[in-house]
Amino acid sequence: MPLSELLPDVRAAVPFARRLAAFGERPALITDGGGLTYRELADRVARTAERLGPHRRLVLLAGANTADALVVHLAALSAGHPVLLVPGDRPEAVHALTAAYDPDVVAAPGPDGTWTLAERRPASAHSLHPELALLLSTSGSTGSPKLVRLSHGNVQSNAEAIAHYLGIRPEDRAATTLPMHYCYGLSVVHSHLARGAALVLTDLSVADPCFWDLFRTTRATAFAGVPYTFDLLDRVGFADMDLPHLRYVTQAGGRLAPERVSRYAELGRRRGWDLFVMYGQTEATARMAYLPPDRAAAHPDAVGVPVPGGSFHLRPHPDWPEPGTGELVYRGPNVMLGYAETPADLALGRTVSELPTGDIGRVVDEDGDGPPLYAVVGRVSRFAKILGVRVDPHRVEETLAGHGVTALATGADDALTVAAAGDADPDAVRRLVTAAHGLPPRAVHVHVLPELPRLTNGKPDYRAVRALRPPGDAGAPPETSADGPAPGGRADLRALYAVILDRPDATEDDSFVDLGGDSLSYVEMSLRLEEALGHLPADWHVRPIRDLRARAGRKAPATTERSGGAAAKAHGLRLRRPAVRRIETGVALRALAIVVIVGSHIPVFHIKGGAHLLLTVAGYNLARFHLTPAARRDRVRRVLRSAARVAVPSVLWIACAWLLTEDYRAAAVFLVESFLPPREGPLAAFWFVDTLVFLLLAATAVLAVPAVDRLERRHPFGLPAALTALALVTRYDLFGLREHAYLPTPLAVPWLFALGWAAAKATRVGQRLLVTAAALATVPGLFPGEPAREALIVAGFALLVWVPTLPSLASLNRVAGVLAGSSLYIYLTHWQVFPRVDHLSGWFALAASLVAGGAYARLAARVGRAAKDRIRPPRPRSRPARPGPRP
Repeated sequence: MPLSELLPDVRAAVPFARRLAAFGERPALITDGGGLTYRELADRVARTAERLGPHRRLVLLAGANTADALVVHLAALSAGHPVLLVPGDRPEAVHALTAAYDPDVVAAPGPDGTWTLAERRPASAHSLHPELALLLSTSGSTGSPKLVRLSHGNVQSNAEAIAHYLGIRPEDRAATTLPMHYCYGLSVVHSHLARGAALVLTDLSVADPCFWDLFRTTRATAFAGVPYTFDLLDRVGFADMDLPHLRYVTQAGGRLAPERVSRYAELGRRRGWDLFVMYGQTEATARMAYLPPDRAAAHPDAVGVPVPGGSFHLRPHPDWPEPGTGELVYRGPNVMLGYAETPADLALGRTVSELPTGDIGRVVDEDGDGPPLYAVVGRVSRFAKILGVRVDPHRVEETLAGHGVTALATGADDALTVAAAGDADPDAVRRLVTAAHGLPPRAVHVHVLPELPRLTNGKPDYRAVRALRPPGDAGAPPETSADGPAPGGRADLRALYAVILDRPDATEDDSFVDLGGDSLSYVEMSLRLEEALGHLPADWHVRPIRDLRARAGRKAPATTERSGGAAAKAHGLRLRRPAVRRIETGVALRALAIVVIVGSHIPVFHIKGGAHLLLTVAGYNLARFHLTPAARRDRVRRVLRSAARVAVPSVLWIACAWLLTEDYRAAAVFLVESFLPPREGPLAAFWFVDTLVFLLLAATAVLAVPAVDRLERRHPFGLPAALTALALVTRYDLFGLREHAYLPTPLAVPWLFALGWAAAKATRVGQRLLVTAAALATVPGLFPGEPAREALIVAGFALLVWVPTLPSLASLNRVAGVLAGSSLYIYLTHWQVFPRVDHLSGWFALAASLVAGGAYARLAARVGRAAKDRIRPPRPRSRPARPGPRP
């Protein structure tokens, strides 16, 4: 049934939301697990519109980058129901706005993740203006009752204007890098759907390698970013990424420094994509201006030209007497109807005709080849008169930025409050501000924070800055401490990371990989986090601490909370203990393999294949922890550091054994014995260590080649798959080396290492089937006459590929964690332990070997930390803040 018949009282709707079916079988929504065509999307939208009923109702929607949320949104827009869009990841905002506006329908996911339409009444309790289409918060994510009222015409005109100047075409595919409830993120959705383009729906951060895997796999052509997004892009080595389908990048949500605009515009010119710097406000439905890419190099400080259909003029302002400046005032069809502060305001029509932006602007290129360009040079509303001195906090921030200090500033009548990030010196910051702006030192309150407060949309949280108490105030909240919050607050997980990884400079924006975590430290980290949070996502190692906490908290299974656990107690954590615990498969395999290896050497049983299984786990961990979207030099440095963490304790132990016994020759000390022809005696005892160090160094050499690095980023699964095929040359000895010369073990098994690498990058079912088939095809025959040994390797590898975690018990997790974390040290020491005690009992020898290896692991960790502190004491880093769960 047509919507016009189904909804007789609808007077207006958003046209593009009604025309979805016109794009037929073109892809509309693409996700990691599938997607919807426009016809399928239109069908779901129509069914949901029918559920919303024939009478206009106020629909509160908990925004999320999911198909379910988008379908509800489009259904309401197409059927004329006003949508109150709230941040779905902030329950307090949902509750506050539900209480303030009493919506007729609430659309949100339930406790089990299933989306529901909770109908609170069959008809609206409110008088709704016919043009009212959308209500957005003016305060980011705080749940403030002050809303922006947008009409159907506002939404449609702004979507059309953006699509026009970006040149969006049906072939485009935009990744949703911003939350849907944020007007910038919503404008990406609207402008692409208006042109029949596709959306790659994701809530992954650009700091997550999984995001870039998805971006390449789906052939995405665009993404949007706020200034903090570009901080993350710098950190993950975006400049070196090969993204052949990328067509344009957009930036808004705050000022991007001119030098960075120039740098990214030039990068885009070299790589074949455009940078669009944009300017807007929620009150303008999103966008008011854009900077044409071809003019960014000459005027990187400009916000650009008005969007199609809009215009600017400068209104003189008494606080800005400089010639050519004034408050920037915008006119256009996308200017809001007005504000709403109570449900009664939902009946209002248009109360404003133009939008004073609150920004001071000037024309910077009036005589250029194109339309005049506008630039923002200050902010009207942020002026403060402090002890009689007029100060612009925006200029204070620029002053500090010019001296390398990232800060936020806000003023009151008696003081200027400055929040500086990282390791800034508060006295130096105060001196800079007083010298540049004429304030007395006592009127400048400086707080050095681990990170600057931001809203979930990435904008500065000036309310939080204003809430900071003067330094030394007894009532100051713990967040004002330079060392972070007190135990039990935001710093808890940071403290856990700092202790386990020996990184006191850890911040909320760091991930395990960022902090240099590797296969030797992830065991303890994963078990401690699983114990503390009760749920651990498969990609926890690349998620920033704040994101990990938020996600684990939302998705944790039903648990019983109680205090316990020495490590967690030490950091003020509340443990969440599920009835059934989980353990990462890689951890379980490492623990099992080392027990199998030692027990078979004694022997107390004959179960072989553990060392070869560990080679696949080593390749898997190389890809997982080191082949992230970081810069090439960082990746090489990480792999080298991992090789050193294996080689140094090995060389020290073997050297001692060589000096005190006659079991080994000097070649063993230098980890090259396995490359030499064998002789009588246990000469190749350390073949696994020799091989692992050799493979890590080989991987370092390969990844250090820029062309290979680019190839790996473009084909993260294809490269290790090709290396696996290449390594089969030595696996099957295709050149007949064994007939004419000695084929060293380290040259015969690299295919297992490469196969583990490929398994870690197998993100699709077809890829996982391929690596599993490769193992099934190539492992048999490796040990003729030992099918059980080969079966252990294949079975363990299949678990690694298909089963990320295994059910376990807390006690088993603790034992497995110690064994897995000490596996290298147990392997090193057991050769000297069990021959001296196996006459007592084989099982006693096994236990003694495991205990001795664990003791050496603890000793090595302590010595390593002491040496690190002696050589280079840790120093806090200055890092940009992360805006919330996602940028």
